[in-house]
Amino acid sequence: MVKVITYGTYDLLHYGHTRLLERAKALGDYLVVGVTADDFDKTRGKINVQQTLEERIAAVRATGLADEIIVEQYEGQKIDDIRRLDIDIFAIGSDWEGYFDYLNEYCNVHYLPRTEGVSSSQIRSETNALRLGLVGYSPFVNKFFDESKFVNAVDVVGVCTPEDGDLESLSDKVDVFTRDFDELLTAVDAIYIHSHPKDHYKQCKKALEAGKHVLCESPTGMTKEECQNLIKYAKDSGLVFMEAIRTAYITAYLRMLLLIKSSKIGKVISVDATCTSLTSTKSVGNNPRWSSLEAWGPTALLPVFQILGTDYSSKDIFVKNTEDGYNEFTKINFTYPEATATIKVGTGVKSESDLIISGTKGYIYVPAPWWKTDYFEIRYENPANNKRYFYQVDGEGIRYELVALADAVRGGCEDYYISRNVSEEIASIMN
Repeated sequence: MVKVITYGTYDLLHYGHTRLLERAKALGDYLVVGVTADDFDKTRGKINVQQTLEERIAAVRATGLADEIIVEQYEGQKIDDIRRLDIDIFAIGSDWEGYFDYLNEYCNVHYLPRTEGVSSSQIRSETNALRLGLVGYSPFVNKFFDESKFVNAVDVVGVCTPEDGDLESLSDKVDVFTRDFDELLTAVDAIYIHSHPKDHYKQCKKALEAGKHVLCESPTGMTKEECQNLIKYAKDSGLVFMEAIRTAYITAYLRMLLLIKSSKIGKVISVDATCTSLTSTKSVGNNPRWSSLEAWGPTALLPVFQILGTDYSSKDIFVKNTEDGYNEFTKINFTYPEATATIKVGTGVKSESDLIISGTKGYIYVPAPWWKTDYFEIRYENPANNKRYFYQVDGEGIRYELVALADAVRGGCEDYYISRNVSEEIASIMN
């Protein structure tokens, strides 16, 4: 019996997928199909996948072409599978021509012609593209625009900015380039907001009232009441309203939270988060000054509230201002019934910007800059038990935010990576 194996994501399975499976099946007597797991797809930079692993497996099974279906979960698994399953032929689409030649050492490699004119990426782009507008200042908007090109579920069609200079480079790349927020709203389905935090509430409110979905940098409001009002209005109007703290969408950070919940370090006693940068505290053009808490507060508060909750007993705040009274450093100590937390944020003070979570069995160390982490360690009393975890990060979390927004707007399960009570408490601290 000649055994053939092939691999793919098989998202939104279409005629091209089926034809490729038919060609692979014709090469032998028994076809094994490897369907890539969600996490493995992320490590390969594929973040646009819209169907779950279970849905994709079911779609492959429904073709009736696979004699056996396996899940591809790690780099190098193809060699293991070929050996374990006694495979004779490895088959893959011709767009991978030459890439898998190294597998000839283990079996025969066949590159199969692909069906022209159809692909999952094309289907996602043509049927689900979300018209997105960007609001704010450079370099944030420039970076967001560049990262959006990796997510074909969204299409940035407009930019609204109050400043001159760097953002002018986008004027010939979008349909609408304006300083009029209302003009932008007429051209989009959703907006991303990265203006000054004091402008967030009025911009979010106006966008929601115009029937637009919103992805807004944290805080969404400068008081708890403002945040609650936006959440309620969006819910009552059937609109997506999401908070954008990039860290919350990064795989390594999400895995870290799961390990904490599974008691890998025992009961958490302390969370210490530091975020600092030596950025200017002076106004530049039309861009107003950002205090240390406005610039870094939501990011530093995120792990505190997601790990320990928002029901702290008391808080103590230390603030350092410049000579002209502008806040350049803030330290907040939180006291919980059985734990404590500290955040340090600065725009004119530099410190080691790491994250340390202390538990009764061990502790988690995330090196600077922890909010962009692709790596963290669990450390124990006995160093021999220490473990290191590595996860690839694409686009500092921006791409994952966009995929989550597109999924929610498309009508799937709206998975809030940042719970509503955390959003409300962050706004309360800002006040």
